[in-house]
Amino acid sequence: MNSFRGVFVTGTDTEIGKTLVSAILTKAWNATYWKPLQTGLADEAGDTPTVRTLAELTADRIIAPAYGLQAPLAPLAAANLEGVTINPGRLVLPAVQSPLVVEGAGGLMVPIREDMLMIDLIQQMDLPVVLVARSGLGTINHTLLSLEALRRRGIPILGVVLSGPENSGNARDIERFGNVRILFSVPHLEEINETVVSEISDRVPPFYVCQQQSSQ
Repeated sequence: MNSFRGVFVTGTDTEIGKTLVSAILTKAWNATYWKPLQTGLADEAGDTPTVRTLAELTADRIIAPAYGLQAPLAPLAAANLEGVTINPGRLVLPAVQSPLVVEGAGGLMVPIREDMLMIDLIQQMDLPVVLVARSGLGTINHTLLSLEALRRRGIPILGVVLSGPENSGNARDIERFGNVRILFSVPHLEEINETVVSEISDRVPPFYVCQQQSSQ
């Protein structure tokens, strides 16, 4: 990796809090947000307007998805339903002046094309990963497996964000056995709004510190 231009936010599972974490990072670092592959638009407006609202972003700090697909499925399956072939040439990092927060769809092994998984896209984009994981039961296994898959590809890992009720034992074991930092935690929230995102963003390490610490 030539330089730390931003991060790729992925998760150990779907519906795990990647979008909220992306909003927090974007707010904390005054970053630009991009979700290149958005599915599920038949049921909701997508993650981009959510992040724009939560992080209170101006239009110039939002990059529209390269693909917006209707079905709430993995990108490959959703694209197939619409007769769309996802072109990797459209999944190239945009040139922006601010740090870039890229949010993936689902977990590492989600299919994008017949010949591309999400982890392939992460490797292609050459960004360090922020891995979002649940705080509770089962997270150690899922998180360590995801970390191992990333390291097998030589993908740098900036750290893990735990989402859910505090569990100091799981946090300790993930750091110990995963040889990774817990960047911050997102507690169980009754309500998610701009104020909460702003408060949590104050606990995120500054971007320049993460630049210095970014390593495999």
